[in-house]
Amino acid sequence: MTEFSLRGDQPTQNIFSNNAIGPAPVLRAKQGEPFHVRLENKLPEATTIHWHGLRLPNAMDGVPFLTQPYVYENETFDYIFTPPDAGTFWYHPHCNTLEQMSYGLTGLLIVDEKDGPDFDADISLNLRDWRLGSDGQFINLYKARKSARAGTFGTVKTANWSENPTYEVPSGGLIRLRAAVTDVTRIFKLLTKGAKATIIALDGYPVPKHFDLDHQAVGPGQRIDLAIRMPDEEGKEVQLINASSSKSWTVATFKTKGTSLKRDIRDLKPLPNNPVPIPDLENAEYIPFEFTATAESAPKNGFCGTIGFSFWAINRKSWLGVSPDPMEPLADLKLGKSYIFSFRNRTPHTHPIHLHGLSFTLLNSNKRKIDPFITDTALVLPDERMDVAFVADNPRDWLLHCHIIEHQKTGMSSFIRIS
Repeated sequence: MTEFSLRGDQPTQNIFSNNAIGPAPVLRAKQGEPFHVRLENKLPEATTIHWHGLRLPNAMDGVPFLTQPYVYENETFDYIFTPPDAGTFWYHPHCNTLEQMSYGLTGLLIVDEKDGPDFDADISLNLRDWRLGSDGQFINLYKARKSARAGTFGTVKTANWSENPTYEVPSGGLIRLRAAVTDVTRIFKLLTKGAKATIIALDGYPVPKHFDLDHQAVGPGQRIDLAIRMPDEEGKEVQLINASSSKSWTVATFKTKGTSLKRDIRDLKPLPNNPVPIPDLENAEYIPFEFTATAESAPKNGFCGTIGFSFWAINRKSWLGVSPDPMEPLADLKLGKSYIFSFRNRTPHTHPIHLHGLSFTLLNSNKRKIDPFITDTALVLPDERMDVAFVADNPRDWLLHCHIIEHQKTGMSSFIRIS
């Protein structure tokens, strides 16, 4: 635990971090090369690390009892894997998830391409709220009545643990801006002011065709990569803005410095595709998943934390993730076979649905036009049916859950099995 000034000059006490002082580090790995992180747990409770969005061996996925044991206080665990995909990913605990994430345990992992485009600056933003009072100290992390709706929002909005930080970047340069929504609740709608931003990747994967940023929705767990051609004149500002509510605010500011590099965004080569297997849609098996409310009771405690309520369910089953052997998997899949999951949101709230260990392609929706993006977290709108497809090429048990963490911790969580 540490302390850090998140609101004014008063240090916020009892912050959790993957760093001795300040925010979690931005970790960097190289595509196709071994990566090794040792978790040394100095918290007064058990924890783990989940590497969100990475297709990695099951034993490295960081889910207690489902993929690995607890890492207790003063214990260590070595995460060793070779990332097959380049892109913007992130990491967080999957133990006492709401508390540990809300207290600060979120960080970014960047996997660099073997041969990526040439940028003049590469900036990463960890977007998250904090539930703080006027004295800068933590207040109640959630309200039950809000957990049963869209979730409990924070009071202090930060990027890299600062309110509207400013970054100096080269005048006339091309910058790569990576933003990860590590917040437990908030869905962003991003735009820029002062320069046009081009979306080059979503959730770590290159988009099939670059397109302009314009109120792009990015929910908890999701990431977005932008290319921005900065103004030529020194001292000009470009703002990244969130307009997801009636009152928009500036997330971060980028200020030009030096003589113009006079870069041309048309010279920017596309990101190389990641080696994700292509599903066989003609022979894929179709499996529906319904996301609904529930009236079931909830246990008061469990091996990895519960907030004591059950509000949500998948296929009418509410799992809080608080038992070593909670239930059978919601789906048994055959290794190497193609599947279409139909996500059916029967609620009036949006749910970012995240699948561990695999990536899927968005196929269609009953409410909007869907581009065939590859992702690991689908933002499913109220009353929407969204079909996604993938190849079940990664064996063992994998979580499927809403990444609004109050929803996950109150029942909207399950797992699939690949064998």
